[in-house]
Amino acid sequence: MSIKKVFVTGGAGYVGSVLTRRLLEHGYSVTVIDLMIYGEEVLEDHPNLVKIKGDIRDTALLEASLPGHDAVIHLACISNDPSFELNPELGRSINLDAFEPLVQTAVKSGVKRFIYASSSSVYGIKDEPDVTEDMALEPLTDYSKFKAMCEEVLARYKGTGFTTVTIRPATVCGYSPRLRLDLTVNILTNLAVNKGEITVFGGQQKRPNLHIEDMAALYLLLLELPDEKIAGKVFNAGYENHTVAEIAEMVRKTIGPQVQIITTSTNDNRSYHISSGKIKREIGFVPTHSITDAVQDLKNAFDSHLIPDSLTDDRYFNVKKMQKIHLI
Repeated sequence: MSIKKVFVTGGAGYVGSVLTRRLLEHGYSVTVIDLMIYGEEVLEDHPNLVKIKGDIRDTALLEASLPGHDAVIHLACISNDPSFELNPELGRSINLDAFEPLVQTAVKSGVKRFIYASSSSVYGIKDEPDVTEDMALEPLTDYSKFKAMCEEVLARYKGTGFTTVTIRPATVCGYSPRLRLDLTVNILTNLAVNKGEITVFGGQQKRPNLHIEDMAALYLLLLELPDEKIAGKVFNAGYENHTVAEIAEMVRKTIGPQVQIITTSTNDNRSYHISSGKIKREIGFVPTHSITDAVQDLKNAFDSHLIPDSLTDDRYFNVKKMQKIHLI
């Protein structure tokens, strides 16, 4: 099966804006549906790109725009616990309630492949050194509970002619046209560059990360593989499981020895670590970028003045932006 037309929900988001560029570079026709609350300019105009400023909760809009597409990559969501907790009803309506109608519309519209971005947070906190896909899901928050529930919904629709695959990514890091500076590696790099000082809370908690270019490369791979390689499967997608203290040291090593690291105590000892062995074994996915690469990419963007007002502008911080626009 040859996939030519791809429908990306959340395609103007942090990962989506990088993925959309890569899809276009690889010759795909792309339709992006996104609320565009961080600006439409994150997606450059392209003859093979259709931008829809719209809401995935609008089933009529989906019914009008999905037919003719070969694949859906579903990224759109209220995308982390703090953002979610601002307005739990909003989070539920977008992250859970809108999901099954989207899947149903995709099936009805003749979509052949549905790629779902879940989260490695669905495992909760595990003591095992390697958290694999067959371990019990023990989500701790509504955000991660709804991610797990959507996985169950999607599993009910897999079948001949509708290939489903679920990815449980680590935290993504690195530069994007729709940049987030509220993610671990990106936060620490922003502070190192612009304040010369990093505060680490605790430091021994592990945080799995994946470079944003590797995240995009994985979605491209999932469009290219034959159905039997991925049908109905779930894959973790991460790179290195480092402690926050180790990440801070990587940042200092890249930005410069003048950066001060201040360690303070914390009540938040959540520690996540995932195994990405299955995805390597079964589909050959191995990241080619490191956390240090992500830090260097961000440094280059700062040096090129691509990230103005990075400590204060709410467009880089999901919670601040959502508070400002009163998203409902």
